[in-house]
Amino acid sequence: MKVTLISSTPNPELTIARAARLCYRRSYDEDITLEKAQKLIREIVARGHESVLEHASFTFLIGGISRAASHQLVRHRIASYSQQSQRYIHFKNPEFVIPPSIKEDETLFDHFREQIQKSSDIYQEMIKMGIAEEDARYILPQAITSQIILTANAREYLHILKLRLCSRSQWEIRMIATAIFKILKELSPIIFESAGPPCATGICPEGDKGCGHPWSKR
Repeated sequence: MKVTLISSTPNPELTIARAARLCYRRSYDEDITLEKAQKLIREIVARGHESVLEHASFTFLIGGISRAASHQLVRHRIASYSQQSQRYIHFKNPEFVIPPSIKEDETLFDHFREQIQKSSDIYQEMIKMGIAEEDARYILPQAITSQIILTANAREYLHILKLRLCSRSQWEIRMIATAIFKILKELSPIIFESAGPPCATGICPEGDKGCGHPWSKR
């Protein structure tokens, strides 16, 4: 899996701060220092006035993830996605994601790889027979890797990270969220200062299903 930032709003913290100040001024004013912008962002986030965070957006290329993971990712609807199409692309040498729990059992691991190879061989055979990619793809497992481009604003990323950094989220999408968080935190430390699952700043909403180990920004 690889997560790469390919585009973002220039000076996102200044952009957000300028938008926030416009709400209380007669005219737009660009004259604000980064220090004052960061102080203002902390204040508006603390007050719950998060709509101004939507003025900054970030675009990531996410590669080497399974279709199982990408199906979870696209459930975040306030975002834009472009993904490799199994309908139009012939995957001549497909790669697959194998869960760590399966790798730990040698017998199960071998059986898993055998079944994956079998489905891949049947897929290639159907393509050679003239079956269209859009029909041949039905034999491919959810473990097959894919590339997807994700664009969302800062407010939505805070929501995504709130859900997907939780230890109860599925392991692969949690890895994706962790990689995104590290990049965003370095790029815009104040915007994503409060990013993380609910237990990072308050009480876990999972009740008796919680993990018992509060998340920390590692």
